[in-house]
Amino acid sequence: MRYRLTFIAGLALGYVIGTRAGRERYEQLKKSARQFAQNPAVRNTAESAAQSGRDLAGRAYHTVSVKIGEKVPAPVSARVRSLRERGRNGEDDWGTSNT
Repeated sequence: MRYRLTFIAGLALGYVIGTRAGRERYEQLKKSARQFAQNPAVRNTAESAAQSGRDLAGRAYHTVSVKIGEKVPAPVSARVRSLRERGRNGEDDWGTSNT
């Protein structure tokens, strides 16, 4: 209940601040965020972080599969296998490259 109340309070505060700032300020913030996201250094850092995450997830999967072995039910291992294969086509669910 406490988290729900905190979330609602945050929503209300964001709404009040947003309405006071107005549409012009919103467009200005949106433009700044877009410029930041399109910065080559930011894009490279985000892609390298994503690649590192994928590499760590692959190593963790291998370690867990070696330690657990055949104890995993077949439906679970089939689902994990299908998820791994889906990520190998060069793009993830958001349309970004896996490079």
